[in-house]
Amino acid sequence: MPIPDLPGNLVPKHSPEESWLKTSVARLCHLENERFPGSQPVSFGTRDLLKLETQDFWVCEKSDGIRVLLLILFDESGQRIDRHNSYRELIGLFFPHHENPINPLRNTLVDGELVIDVDPRTHRETMRLLAFDCLIVDNQHIMSRPLDKRYGRLNEWFYKPYAKMMRDHPHVAEAQPFQKFRSAYNVDQVFSLDIPALHHENDGLIYTCVNTPYTAGTDSNVLKWKPPSENSIDFKLVLRFPPLPSNPSQPDYRAKPVFLATRGVARYEQYDEMNVDDDEWERMKASGEQYDDRIVEVHWDPFVSGWRMMRFRNDKPNGNHKTVVDNIITSIADGVEKETLLSRSNHIRTAWKARQGAPAAPTQNQAPPTRPPPPPAGPPAALSVARPSQPIPQVELRYGPLQVSQWSKVAGPKVVFGLER
Repeated sequence: MPIPDLPGNLVPKHSPEESWLKTSVARLCHLENERFPGSQPVSFGTRDLLKLETQDFWVCEKSDGIRVLLLILFDESGQRIDRHNSYRELIGLFFPHHENPINPLRNTLVDGELVIDVDPRTHRETMRLLAFDCLIVDNQHIMSRPLDKRYGRLNEWFYKPYAKMMRDHPHVAEAQPFQKFRSAYNVDQVFSLDIPALHHENDGLIYTCVNTPYTAGTDSNVLKWKPPSENSIDFKLVLRFPPLPSNPSQPDYRAKPVFLATRGVARYEQYDEMNVDDDEWERMKASGEQYDDRIVEVHWDPFVSGWRMMRFRNDKPNGNHKTVVDNIITSIADGVEKETLLSRSNHIRTAWKARQGAPAAPTQNQAPPTRPPPPPAGPPAALSVARPSQPIPQVELRYGPLQVSQWSKVAGPKVVFGLER
């Protein structure tokens, strides 16, 4: 399914308007810097199963779209902030006040995911914003409140007044869905009810601790789960072509290149090679797409012991930082399969009910809980995927920052044999 393009008019970078917006958001959020104020989850690992038992977590499906913050300003215009901290202005939106719908909702900052729903019958595409958390609502700072209080305020002050306006005035716009949260032990309902009903792609689960505040930046109390075989990394793809047999000083653009997966932000370094078989290379050439110098999302394929390309990431200007890559490698090795999550639900339910002082009702047809082995001291040696005996990528390629090279098509002509670089 398609990934949406960000709507609205881009506020020019380094302009007075962008500077004012960043300063205003930092002030509203009580932050000392002007970086992206959204929280960032950490990857779910085996050790987090115990965390689900000892703390209260809500779980919802993780939609595969574009993460954005929706900033509603008092002048009735809306701004969308992507995770690169760029702003796009949307004119004509109106969010009614919860006390008097004639008045506009005051300064509000909502966390969400922008997706495209595809109607399975008509194939009509509809862009939607799935709101799942709130930092500021009606000029009130609520980041320090626990999740259940933030969610309640988001529902009562932001979503319900807007949904009522949509019902009363359907010509204004189509109603937007609201992300469903469930307790962590009801993860089976997310798999069986929520995900099958989606009209957009799913990218796993998000567990959020109920009792902790909203944290700008990396938050260890927000856990991102996906099957180990589906964990992905965003690399910058660099093509290196072999020399021409007739002229070794020139690259042979007709030959199959080496596909280098590089990591970093401003200074990239080689990390590994991406696996591309001959048939795939022929399809790449036939597509006319530029592959060199593009950000691509890849996953580890244990059947070929290599990285496979999933898609281009045109929404991301940079690949993952090396620390992020290392963390994802660890999460692949220390990943938790869906069956393990489901089997642990009964134990998580018992612990949750005990904290609430209520007896836990058993779930029918649920496998008895099994306590996972303690996490290893070092990086695990095997992937928990289709073929557990396959080793995880033990990559030791460290050549430092990549330099401009004559062997890359970036350094070659703009058009090569009819293909644009």
